[in-house]
Amino acid sequence: MSFDLKITGGRVIDGTGRPSVRADVAIKDGVIAEVGTVTDAAERVIDAEGAIVTPGFVDIHTHYDGQVSWDSDLAPSCYHGVTTAVMGNCGVGFAPVRERDHERLITLMEGVEDIPGTALSEGIQWGWESFADYLAVIGARPRTMDVCAQVPHDALRVYAMGERGADGSPATADDIAAMRRLCREALEAGAAGFSTGRTDTHRTAEGHATPAAEATANELAGIAEALVGLDHGVLQVVSDFDMDIDESRFDPEFDIVERMAQAAPGHWLSMTLLERDRAANQWRNILRRVERANAAGLHMRVQVAARPVGVILGLEATFHPFMGFPSYKAVSHLPLDQRVEAMRAPGFKERLLGESSEPVAGDGSPMPPLADQLLANIGFVSTRLFRLGVVPDYEPDPSASLFAEAQARGATPLEVIFEALLEQHGRQLLYLPLFNYTQYNLDHLYEMLTHPLALAGLSDGGAHVGTICDASFPTTLLTHWTRDRTRGPRLPIERVVEMLTRAPAAHIGLSDRGVIAVGCKADVNVIDMARLHLERPGLIRDLPAGGRRFIQRAVGYRATVVSGQVVLEDDRLTGHRPGGLVRLGRDAARRPVA
Repeated sequence: MSFDLKITGGRVIDGTGRPSVRADVAIKDGVIAEVGTVTDAAERVIDAEGAIVTPGFVDIHTHYDGQVSWDSDLAPSCYHGVTTAVMGNCGVGFAPVRERDHERLITLMEGVEDIPGTALSEGIQWGWESFADYLAVIGARPRTMDVCAQVPHDALRVYAMGERGADGSPATADDIAAMRRLCREALEAGAAGFSTGRTDTHRTAEGHATPAAEATANELAGIAEALVGLDHGVLQVVSDFDMDIDESRFDPEFDIVERMAQAAPGHWLSMTLLERDRAANQWRNILRRVERANAAGLHMRVQVAARPVGVILGLEATFHPFMGFPSYKAVSHLPLDQRVEAMRAPGFKERLLGESSEPVAGDGSPMPPLADQLLANIGFVSTRLFRLGVVPDYEPDPSASLFAEAQARGATPLEVIFEALLEQHGRQLLYLPLFNYTQYNLDHLYEMLTHPLALAGLSDGGAHVGTICDASFPTTLLTHWTRDRTRGPRLPIERVVEMLTRAPAAHIGLSDRGVIAVGCKADVNVIDMARLHLERPGLIRDLPAGGRRFIQRAVGYRATVVSGQVVLEDDRLTGHRPGGLVRLGRDAARRPVA
């Protein structure tokens, strides 16, 4: 037999968690045809000597819902070994939708996921109303990777209820029945599941609460019933469990989420798991309730990040500590070089440091209340504010913080932050770990990642483009947790690869991928672990309407293969686009994952 592609001499980590083996991998017609010692010829051979060979990565938590309509590559995920991306998380997305609500959903996505509204307005290639229409439109475009889409609650609610849905009014029995019917139609057209968002940090670009933020248990359970009788479909939830109201609200809020799982027996529900400073034990309480729910026969998991969920601060980023100061606001409209010159002018620093920040959140602003809370506590914030190096350190030691530098110099933290932001001609970037860093290390995150009900997730690929660049989570998992960590235990590389491949694929119901085995879809990574590292994020202006976003690349991906075609080689895209839309219940093979 002659093969299309043969990968030779690599250390195969097959995604099952079993120990790696040295083997060749042969591919024919987009499918893995042989694993072992392959002697037959192939049209193309990739030398994997000194590299690991893994299944392609499955990212279950992205926000490419708008970008997918104009972009075939889905950067930055395409630079980090991702071969399947799942969209429609946290309840936000763009279908179903009536034409009159296009701008409403854009404003929602702009606020919740920090994607420029002008980029979405110019970039989205509208051409759908129903969710099935949306799948047809995005399915017509060839891609670097495969995509799956979930039904977002906010869009569904606005479509079914109009203005009442948008302003958060309670849903009637008829409203719930309509949303359940629409969700079922979407699932039957191939949607991967249903998602909802219940967090106070999510706001529209106008500062309003999201449409489904206060949806009742009856509404959520009623929609979740759409999954009953189907052999596919997951539920996804993000909630802060009303921590800003009172910690006593945790159990009642969790009860609401649990009602969703009860309404769709046999279907997995996953929820966000973060360590939050203001509710330091909440993550343990979530795990306690999830464990109890599974013991009672429900199917619940948690999604866990690969590192602290942190904000990138800079004069060109969406957020930095001086954006609410009157003196800065007076020069904020200037081009960067002129702004830096004005900030370096005699007397500017002294004048600015004598001021207080004006509110940046509230009505008319997409900034969450957390932004003002951070600005009001800048001394504390500086204890976990770090320069983002050429090779970023995502578990930085407190001794490297700007607070420690201020203490050593006898300066105020605000003064040191001001000077740091002006470094590199105003292009210095600062890193602020917001979640998963309460103890100033990642020991608690290690506990989360190693929990038996944990899924690797929360990369938010395509979102928070001016503040966060966490689509690189897969590379962080491989480098930091298997090789580079010095401040605590690491993870076996075989386990990490399973977390990136078989585990998320099985959760979504993608039984045709996630392992390197004969008969599986030929989505494969060849990775030079000795060279693998993350580069520093950079702001580039490549979104529609000249919008800017952070892009973070990696070095060390020798090849990424999708359906047997090399889409990335030596860290650069090849231009091949064999990926497309995966319709759950239709396209995913029925064979079990090994």
